[in-house]
Amino acid sequence: MPIDVEKVTSAPPVRAAAVWDDRDVRLYHLALGAGVPETDPGELRYVFEGHERGMQVLPTFGVVAGGTGGVGFQVFDLPGVDIDLTAVLHGGQEITVHRPLPAAARAATVTRVPAVYDKGKAAVLVQESTLLGEDGEPLLTQRNQIFVHGEGGFGGDRGPSERLPAPDWEPDLVLEVATLRQQALLYRLAGDWNPLHADPATARRAGYDRPILHGLCTFGMAVKAVTERMLDGDAARVTGCRTRFAGVFFPGETLRLRIWTDVEEVHGSTRHLLTVTAVERDDAPVLTDAAVTAR
Repeated sequence: MPIDVEKVTSAPPVRAAAVWDDRDVRLYHLALGAGVPETDPGELRYVFEGHERGMQVLPTFGVVAGGTGGVGFQVFDLPGVDIDLTAVLHGGQEITVHRPLPAAARAATVTRVPAVYDKGKAAVLVQESTLLGEDGEPLLTQRNQIFVHGEGGFGGDRGPSERLPAPDWEPDLVLEVATLRQQALLYRLAGDWNPLHADPATARRAGYDRPILHGLCTFGMAVKAVTERMLDGDAARVTGCRTRFAGVFFPGETLRLRIWTDVEEVHGSTRHLLTVTAVERDDAPVLTDAAVTAR
């Protein structure tokens, strides 16, 4: 079996360097659509290193810090994992922020696989990765779920349910966010070179009529929107965020965000629940079970 559960879960953590500077941060934010309008002081905080309040860094940048395309995906370097990337689907993402990310750092990541779940037709690799600052202390911890089609049915634990359904009342805010036709080509510069997001032939082999946008890009755009509209544009207030990737999104389409604010107090923080859909495809689900927690 391409996934040896005992071997991968008992393997020592993978440690890797994660080095970035403010150019990487600016490029990441631009790939999320930051800088529009180009004279907005709030938008300039994401893309202009000379802003009087300093450059702020969205916590989702920590997922691609160091140009890895996805901090935590070093799991594919672990013993016991030998899988076809065309069978892989990023199912969910959760980030816990320990302290705001700096605009430049010589950091490190430590990644392990605490569990592999059996979903019948698919196996789910649970990855946990901690981004350590230059002082060796955690900046953020992330957990993501990687679905591997065709690798389930080995008799393992199905895992816990982590659903976070949207409230059954009207959202406090509905907004639409346009994307560019070249959005995926921009986001690839963060380090995720999967041809599914650029090559039409690869996309067709995967069952899509054209390349799709990275799930982490739509997630980053959603977290940015909540930061701007609900947190006075202050990314340092974000203490955590999570989502389930529920469907594909094509570059050039429009995201529709439904946000429920002040739904629940969690350890002194406020949680904002949200869903994201594709406007042009009759609100087809894109992100579900999503939340941003903030001070």
